[in-house]
Amino acid sequence: MLIIGFSILYFGGEIESYNFYFFTSIAWIVLSLNTKFYDVYRYTKNFRIAILILKQLILFTLIIFAFFGYKKQVSFSTSYVLSFISALFSAITLVKYSFFYFLQKYRSSFGGNFRRIIIIGNNKKTHDLENLFKTRPELGYKHCKTFDFKNEEILQLKDCFDYISNEDIDEIYCSVSELSNKKIAQLIDFVDNNLKVLKFIPDNRDIYTKRLKYEYYDYIPILWLRNIPLEDPINKFFKRTLDIVFSLFVIVGILSWLAPIMALLITIESRGPVFFRQQRNGFNNKKFYCYKFRSMAKNNEADKIQAQKNDARVTKVGGFIRKTSIDELPQFFNVLFGDMSVVGPRPHMLSHTTEYASKVDKFMVRLFVKPGITGLAQVRGFRGEIETDKDIIGRVKYDIFYIENWSLLLDIKIIIQTVINAVKGEEKAY
Repeated sequence: MLIIGFSILYFGGEIESYNFYFFTSIAWIVLSLNTKFYDVYRYTKNFRIAILILKQLILFTLIIFAFFGYKKQVSFSTSYVLSFISALFSAITLVKYSFFYFLQKYRSSFGGNFRRIIIIGNNKKTHDLENLFKTRPELGYKHCKTFDFKNEEILQLKDCFDYISNEDIDEIYCSVSELSNKKIAQLIDFVDNNLKVLKFIPDNRDIYTKRLKYEYYDYIPILWLRNIPLEDPINKFFKRTLDIVFSLFVIVGILSWLAPIMALLITIESRGPVFFRQQRNGFNNKKFYCYKFRSMAKNNEADKIQAQKNDARVTKVGGFIRKTSIDELPQFFNVLFGDMSVVGPRPHMLSHTTEYASKVDKFMVRLFVKPGITGLAQVRGFRGEIETDKDIIGRVKYDIFYIENWSLLLDIKIIIQTVINAVKGEEKAY
């Protein structure tokens, strides 16, 4: 908005305005992706923000002059264009630092936007980190407890797990030297299955062999167990933009005329509502109502038993819309409202989430992102009824791969493959 606003203010309609507005907006987005301009977190240093702004300024300036050179625009002097860039970046710098300091003030003065954390380990590095959290409230970390496992006769790892669950802890900071490899593996399994964030205070252990994200809190190095691309603000923006555009296309272009037809067919065949809604587990395990066209006769087992092959509950119309995936189309309203995404791990019934979380390793990792109408697991053959443990394990494997390797191109490929599969028909679409 600032870019377009300053462009209108400085250049108005004297150049090919719309081309210039479009070019500068796209250029900004591409530059931001490459320079990681929006990778600013609660622990980011002021100097790091200044470097990001300076890098963006230099590259953006080169691109703007390249545009004017290509268009051979001679009506504006170099000083005038530099004045435009200076004013724009002054405003951007002001907004970026203002927002950064506002959040810091909000955390330190009002205690909002904070993360509840514990520390595992008793050494100089953990003491330094604990002191950092206590003396820097603007970072927004509330240190709840430090666990010392040097005397394991008194304290067991299970005690730590119970405390994390009971006290609603968000993040765990672990000194790797304090735990054996076996206990580290147990800790990793616990955080994966309970939607907690695990970060390591590094030493020379084998943990370096994993795919980790590396950051500094002041001078203290911190390792993140799992790097999730969709935690990046710019990636969130692109995925949300795709969700909104695609869902509006389906709602306006398809559901606007298909919904009345489906309503008529569904109500003629069986009594009951046109839409079926069911609570599912979504992002960060929050419950939401998932909507579908009703494909079954009303029954008391809808929230317990998944649809099976030759399921007597499925109506004739229901069989058709399930086979063609038309029953899923109302979920685009869930996407538009922000509960779901077009692409992501498929949400499960509450009872199934509870069941699989207790017996399938890392099942809850799927809830680190929004659930989707379709997903990588679905286009790789793991859709529909879960008949054996192999089905749910395969689904979890593909979902975790998607979460850790997300890209906009991957989303588009999954959408295209989903459409192809729907046209061809799928064996487990019943």
